[in-house]
Amino acid sequence: ARWWRRGWIAAAVLVIDQASKQLALTYLPGSLVTLAPFFELTLAYNTGAAFSLLSDAGGWQNGFFIVVSAIASIALLAMLRRATSQERQMEIALWLILGGALGNLANRLLYGHVIDFLHLYYGSWHWPIFNLADVAISIGALLLVLDTLGIRMLPTTAPARNSP
Repeated sequence: ARWWRRGWIAAAVLVIDQASKQLALTYLPGSLVTLAPFFELTLAYNTGAAFSLLSDAGGWQNGFFIVVSAIASIALLAMLRRATSQERQMEIALWLILGGALGNLANRLLYGHVIDFLHLYYGSWHWPIFNLADVAISIGALLLVLDTLGIRMLPTTAPARNSP
């Protein structure tokens, strides 16, 4: 079985995500780096889910999100095992989501929270601070939705031809 052939995508997301979070921990405590009039780097610790959902729940949520992330990762691997080679966009989407989920899971296991540092804003409007794992998950989710709607951003892989 070659279901794991694009596993490097999840591995790359995990490595890049963890490296970027280590850089944020090293260089951003107590500082703010403005990169554009709408984008800055600032260190934040998220004990909740995406967009800080349940971040003020009192601490029980970390264990809950560890379990949910582990179950989701196993489910993603099961889906990847069943994907056919022609389902390239779906397969890449699932590997992106898995890499991001593992990146945030690693933070929860190591620190008890997720390290966030990317901040988009416009005037007084602020998007919740996020990280590269969240970006990978969001891109993967978008690719899945588009795939479900029949919109292919990535060409399908042609089935192998049998030579005579």
